[in-house]
Amino acid sequence: MLVFTHSACLQHDPGVGHPEHPGRLQTVIAAVESLAIRVREAPRATRAQLARAHTQQLIDQVQAASQRAPTRIDADTAMSEKSLEAAERAAGSGIAALDAVLKGETRRAFCAVRPPGHHATRERAMGFCLFNSIAVLTHEALQRGFSKIAVIDFDVHHGNGTQDIFWQEPRVLYVSSHQSPLYPGTGMAKETGANSNVCNAPLATGTGSQAFRAVWREQLLPAIDAFEPELLLLSAGFDAHYLDPLAGLELHEADFAWLTEQLVDLADRHARGRIISMLEGGYSLQALKLCTLAHLRALQGSVNP
Repeated sequence: MLVFTHSACLQHDPGVGHPEHPGRLQTVIAAVESLAIRVREAPRATRAQLARAHTQQLIDQVQAASQRAPTRIDADTAMSEKSLEAAERAAGSGIAALDAVLKGETRRAFCAVRPPGHHATRERAMGFCLFNSIAVLTHEALQRGFSKIAVIDFDVHHGNGTQDIFWQEPRVLYVSSHQSPLYPGTGMAKETGANSNVCNAPLATGTGSQAFRAVWREQLLPAIDAFEPELLLLSAGFDAHYLDPLAGLELHEADFAWLTEQLVDLADRHARGRIISMLEGGYSLQALKLCTLAHLRALQGSVNP
């Protein structure tokens, strides 16, 4: 197993008091180091790679905003001097992980990066997100010849940006569990994509382990299994943990371990074990540490290398 990260991702500074602060990634990296997983440096995504997921107008907007840093794109989404490089490295981490998978260097990889990405739509940066890293990775995988890719999002907030970008793409199955109502207000069960390639499972505030696992066991995991993906890409948000200050689900780190184990089984069945996971949300440092460790241990499994 490999982990991809970069020091620039620690230098993205949304400002004092912002929940998406550098300490999040420091906590994640400490968890990685405690497991002695091999770490590689994330490259920058190129403008051409970003442009597969985003409009040129959005890319230009983020680049122009970086010249005015510190600045805000919206009330939640801020940029400092290093934010542009951090976002480019975050998107580039997935592409480097894909390269490693395709070369046979590993079957599973984790991208320990920030800012997160799954709220960024084709045309808009929002919700702490500048570029949609998992979408950039998905487009790269399509470009490399994959024809069935499952993007699996278990962040507590719905990945509206990822859904937006792949709404009409039958080669991509987007699957999400998330709290509802909650920011960004999307992800209703009736949102199924232009090709029935979107599967949303909104969860009520207070949903705990038993109901969470039942939704995945009875609805979402079977949808992935039926799709028979050649590659699994995970938007790994850990803010559904009961300690998280920004949401109201009641999950525990064992639930993330359980779900990861189920996804590993599916990857072994359909995708030659190939999984690339990318950090999204998670705003309690204690929960982030526990969930990262649980997720990585489950991803490691018996992977060799």
